[in-house]
Amino acid sequence: MTTEIFEIGSVSSRGQIAIPSQIRKELGLEEGTRVLFMLEKDIVMMKKVTAETFASITHPLREARKKIGERDVVRLIHKMRK
Repeated sequence: MTTEIFEIGSVSSRGQIAIPSQIRKELGLEEGTRVLFMLEKDIVMMKKVTAETFASITHPLREARKKIGERDVVRLIHKMRK
C-alpha cells in the first residue's frame, strides 16, 4: 500500500465529497463500503470500516454499556442535552 497520497477535493452544495479515485483504489473502497469519520480540531480523518475494525471501534462502547445502569441512561440523556 502506498504510504502517502495527497489529493484535493471540494464539497458539493449537498455537503458531499468525492473520494479521489487513487485513494478509493488504494483502500479498496467500492459502492456501499462503510467509512468512519473522526474530527479532531480542524482535521477530519476517515477510516474504512470492516467487520474487524467495527468490532475494535465499538469495543469501548460495549464495555461502557456493561457499566451503565438503566437509571444512568435518563441522567446521561439530560446531561448531554444541556
